[in-house]
Amino acid sequence: MSYQIRSGDTLSALSQRYGTTVSAFMKANPQIKNANLIYTGAKLNIPGRADSFDPAPVRPSPSTPSGPTHTGPASSAFAIARAQMGKNAGSLKLENSALGRAMEDWVPNNVNCASFVAGCLQAAGQIGHGDYSAGCVQLAANLDRNSNFRRVSLANASPGDVVTFSTGGGGHHTVMFAGWSNGRPQFIGSNNVNADGSQRITQGSMNYQVLSVHHYVG
Repeated sequence: MSYQIRSGDTLSALSQRYGTTVSAFMKANPQIKNANLIYTGAKLNIPGRADSFDPAPVRPSPSTPSGPTHTGPASSAFAIARAQMGKNAGSLKLENSALGRAMEDWVPNNVNCASFVAGCLQAAGQIGHGDYSAGCVQLAANLDRNSNFRRVSLANASPGDVVTFSTGGGGHHTVMFAGWSNGRPQFIGSNNVNADGSQRITQGSMNYQVLSVHHYVG
């Protein structure tokens, strides 16, 4: 997840906002040499708990129903994602597997969310590498242009559908829809759950704003 620095921002204030520390910010952004000197317009990688699970309870609504309504069969990309549960993104992208080869090695270990989802889609044969992107917004735009995908609502999502969130403050996060549990939507993805701010493949609920849900129609 990334954030574009705005006028007046400080690392200490951003650390409080995202539930992390200045030290973690420095580790996630080695280009910053002085914690008191950041520049408006520059991009920051957000470390720590920004993508952690167990958010505030979600009340059922038309967009977040009490259970699945039109959920279809899981996609093959979802099966690939599920097989990676518990793996660190940093090691996963180095594996000599279809997914490991699809994920770009240069992507920092705390911002692999879109790279993981795009890699699963590519490994499943749902996209070519031309539609792969390690950027959340760019991946969603690529899927918008791909005739094999169409946008659906979360209420109509199927396991493996690509979900793009706005996390606030200009940040984004990409995961796969994983079904419903106790009236709450579940998601699987590369999430910032490790103590050092790096990502691991986990599943759970999230309470961010949904920007888009892309369903593979083949």
